[in-house]
Amino acid sequence: MTAKATTQATFEQDVLQADGPVLVDFWAEWCGPCRMVAPVLDEIQSDNPDKITIVKLNVDENPELAMKYQITSIPAMKVFQGGEVKKTIIGAKPKPALEQDLAEFIG
Repeated sequence: MTAKATTQATFEQDVLQADGPVLVDFWAEWCGPCRMVAPVLDEIQSDNPDKITIVKLNVDENPELAMKYQITSIPAMKVFQGGEVKKTIIGAKPKPALEQDLAEFIG
Protein backbone atom coordinates (compact mmCIF):
# COMPACT_ATOMS: atom_id res chain seq x y z
CA MET A 1 0.00 0.00 0.00
CA THR A 2 1.60 3.27 -1.04
CA ALA A 3 0.88 6.72 0.30
CA LYS A 4 -1.23 8.77 -2.05
CA ALA A 5 -0.23 12.20 -3.23
CA THR A 6 -2.04 15.28 -2.03
CA THR A 7 -1.82 18.78 -3.49
CA GLN A 8 -2.91 22.32 -2.75
CA ALA A 9 -6.21 21.45 -4.46
CA THR A 10 -6.95 18.31 -2.41
CA PHE A 11 -5.22 19.10 0.90
CA GLU A 12 -8.35 20.38 2.62
CA GLN A 13 -10.28 17.20 1.80
CA ASP A 14 -7.40 14.71 2.17
CA VAL A 15 -5.94 16.12 5.38
CA LEU A 16 -7.87 18.84 7.17
CA GLN A 17 -11.31 17.23 6.88
CA ALA A 18 -10.16 13.63 7.29
CA ASP A 19 -11.48 11.35 10.01
CA GLY A 20 -8.64 10.23 12.22
CA PRO A 21 -4.96 11.14 12.05
CA VAL A 22 -3.26 11.91 8.74
CA LEU A 23 0.51 11.98 8.38
CA VAL A 24 1.66 14.34 5.64
CA ASP A 25 5.09 13.51 4.24
CA PHE A 26 6.57 16.76 2.88
CA TRP A 27 9.12 15.68 0.27
CA ALA A 28 10.79 16.53 -3.05
CA GLU A 29 12.06 14.52 -5.99
CA TRP A 30 15.71 15.63 -5.48
CA CYS A 31 15.76 14.74 -1.77
CA GLY A 32 17.65 11.48 -1.12
CA PRO A 33 16.53 11.01 2.49
CA CYS A 34 12.93 11.55 1.35
CA ARG A 35 13.27 8.60 -1.01
CA MET A 36 14.71 6.51 1.84
CA VAL A 37 11.83 7.24 4.20
CA ALA A 38 9.04 6.75 1.62
CA PRO A 39 9.04 2.90 1.67
CA VAL A 40 9.15 2.97 5.49
CA LEU A 41 6.05 5.17 5.56
CA ASP A 42 4.37 2.84 3.05
CA GLU A 43 5.06 -0.08 5.42
CA ILE A 44 3.65 1.81 8.40
CA GLN A 45 0.54 2.60 6.34
CA SER A 46 0.19 -1.07 5.38
CA ASP A 47 0.64 -2.18 9.00
CA ASN A 48 -1.92 0.33 10.33
CA PRO A 49 -4.54 0.88 7.63
CA ASP A 50 -7.34 1.61 10.11
CA LYS A 51 -5.33 3.86 12.43
CA ILE A 52 -3.52 6.41 10.28
CA THR A 53 -3.61 7.72 6.72
CA ILE A 54 -0.35 8.72 5.08
CA VAL A 55 -0.21 11.17 2.18
CA LYS A 56 2.72 12.75 0.36
CA LEU A 57 3.05 16.42 -0.53
CA ASN A 58 5.67 17.51 -3.05
CA VAL A 59 7.03 20.81 -1.70
CA ASP A 60 8.33 21.91 -5.11
CA GLU A 61 4.87 21.54 -6.63
CA ASN A 62 3.04 22.98 -3.61
CA PRO A 63 5.23 25.79 -2.24
CA GLU A 64 2.29 27.61 -0.61
CA LEU A 65 1.57 24.68 1.71
CA ALA A 66 5.26 24.17 2.47
CA MET A 67 5.47 27.82 3.48
CA LYS A 68 2.23 27.74 5.47
CA TYR A 69 3.45 24.80 7.56
CA GLN A 70 6.99 26.25 7.87
CA ILE A 71 8.78 23.38 6.14
CA THR A 72 12.43 24.42 6.18
CA SER A 73 14.09 21.02 5.81
CA ILE A 74 12.83 17.78 4.31
CA PRO A 75 11.84 15.09 4.83
CA ALA A 76 9.41 16.57 7.30
CA MET A 77 6.30 14.79 8.48
CA LYS A 78 3.38 16.38 10.23
CA VAL A 79 0.51 14.48 11.78
CA PHE A 80 -2.79 16.31 11.49
CA GLN A 81 -5.88 15.47 13.50
CA GLY A 82 -9.07 17.51 13.44
CA GLY A 83 -7.46 19.93 11.01
CA GLU A 84 -4.57 20.79 13.35
CA VAL A 85 -0.92 19.76 13.50
CA LYS A 86 -0.52 17.39 16.46
CA LYS A 87 3.04 16.23 15.85
CA THR A 88 6.05 17.15 13.72
CA ILE A 89 8.82 14.70 12.80
CA ILE A 90 11.91 15.98 11.00
CA GLY A 91 14.36 13.84 9.07
CA ALA A 92 14.54 10.31 7.74
CA LYS A 93 14.42 7.71 10.49
CA PRO A 94 14.33 3.91 10.57
CA LYS A 95 10.97 2.23 10.94
CA PRO A 96 11.20 1.50 14.70
CA ALA A 97 12.00 5.14 15.44
CA LEU A 98 9.13 6.38 13.28
CA GLU A 99 6.75 3.88 14.88
CA GLN A 100 7.84 5.17 18.28
CA ASP A 101 7.21 8.77 17.16
CA LEU A 102 3.76 7.73 15.94
CA ALA A 103 2.89 5.47 18.90
CA GLU A 104 0.17 7.79 20.21
CA PHE A 105 -1.61 7.45 16.84
CA ILE A 106 -0.92 3.82 15.89
CA GLY A 107 -0.32 2.23 19.31
